[in-house]
Amino acid sequence: MAFSTFPSVSKCSSIGREKDTVVADMDGTLLIGRSSFPYFALVAFEAGGILRLLFFVLASPIAALLYYFISESAGIQVLIFAAMAGMKVSSIESVARAVLPKFYADDVHPETWRVFSSCGKRCVLTANPRVMVEPFLKEFLGADVVLGTEIRTFKGRATGLVSRPGILVGNKKAEALLNTFGDERPHVGLGDRQTDAPFMALCKEGYIVPPKSDVKSVSTDKLPKPIIFHDGRLVQKPTPLIALLTILWIPIGFPLACLRIAAGSLLPMHMVYYAFWALGVRVIIKGNPTPKHTKSNPDPNTSGVLFICSHRTLLDPIFLSAALGRPIPAVTYSVSRLSEIISPIKTVRLSRDRASDAAMIKKLLQEGDLAICPEGTTCREPFLLRFSALFAELTDELVPVAMVNRMSMFHGTTARGWKGMDPFYFFMNPSPAYEVTFLNKLPKELTCGSGNKSSHDVANYIQRVIASTLSYECTGFTRKDKYRALAGNDGVVVEKGHVAKANKVMGC
Repeated sequence: MAFSTFPSVSKCSSIGREKDTVVADMDGTLLIGRSSFPYFALVAFEAGGILRLLFFVLASPIAALLYYFISESAGIQVLIFAAMAGMKVSSIESVARAVLPKFYADDVHPETWRVFSSCGKRCVLTANPRVMVEPFLKEFLGADVVLGTEIRTFKGRATGLVSRPGILVGNKKAEALLNTFGDERPHVGLGDRQTDAPFMALCKEGYIVPPKSDVKSVSTDKLPKPIIFHDGRLVQKPTPLIALLTILWIPIGFPLACLRIAAGSLLPMHMVYYAFWALGVRVIIKGNPTPKHTKSNPDPNTSGVLFICSHRTLLDPIFLSAALGRPIPAVTYSVSRLSEIISPIKTVRLSRDRASDAAMIKKLLQEGDLAICPEGTTCREPFLLRFSALFAELTDELVPVAMVNRMSMFHGTTARGWKGMDPFYFFMNPSPAYEVTFLNKLPKELTCGSGNKSSHDVANYIQRVIASTLSYECTGFTRKDKYRALAGNDGVVVEKGHVAKANKVMGC
């Protein structure tokens, strides 16, 4: 059947499809974007670094020439080789699990999703490497079967070549469909280009997804599972232009980040706010900052103010200090040694042993004000993770602080990489911004000491207050949930010779 004879997907009914099987292509069909360049670029950068991204960008014109003028499969083969050759398969899998879903989810085609989601059995047939797309398709779109190109590996590393039958394009897609379903013809086939016609002809019904530039992607809250946790350094999807600008900016951005960090570390804190503004870092202050609390002689019966901050990056306490014009010590669960060295404020590591941590926080509060992020880890999306309730038991002097930041090029957090680079990546953004909103001090009647409230009630109340201020959603997710989703572990590093204790915790 000629490709032009297939009707548009807008004419496909989505009613009564609960027992039907749908088979859909990915780029240009299930996704609005017809090019897989951005997703290969993400694999290249997040798993291989800036030099691998440079190599990939340089190779992409060759891939384009092959794709459009010689062979579609040859062009895709060049992209696979440039992005993956020599990389650990585990690194590719990690990027596919933690980084790609966020970008894929922002590009789901509404008409295709209408049909795809209405069917009882869902299959995706794509030329993309299965290792790249399967985590997103199965976990976030509810796909039952994913048929994609299989990459070759050697000793745990990708060779850059593909296994038989090769790139799934044209007749090879049809063969893969026949091998999977046999004589059982799927009910609906969805494609967007001429090379999809062979597999669409094997389905009882076939529909074209026409290319349209004005299509708006499906809202992520309409997908089966929201994306709360995601990783990776790049904020924007790396189209060819964005990828090139990123490569050109890094040699400028890194020295600029070093200058900004030096200004924050070496200048007196009351000058940091102005230095940041002069260097292009915006600090926006809302609410009424709390006056300074000082104690010449530590008194166990009095306490400094405990600032309860939402957690966006490890720089939260530093921007809190910049907003207040004075250094506020912070307790941390774990940060890199480099971050501790360059920090302009005092940081104290907690052990996650409740008794010892409580004693440490009480001691610090006797000396003055203190900052804590009770989520225990960062979250990029408009959600607040569960607040640990320990802080509420230690003082009644509680001031909630809503922290939110804006980054245009790089994320300043990671769950998979080296956290020592987190502040550098944040300050490498051309004009990063932090908004610090001081909320009203918690009334005494709502605290544990004076109000006889439970620590969990206090923690939950502060979480709701901050979430309401930021228009965020409260969740019960924890640090363990984040690291299980992004890194496949509980956020605990097992040191050699100390396997039984295993108490070193990965940071923000």
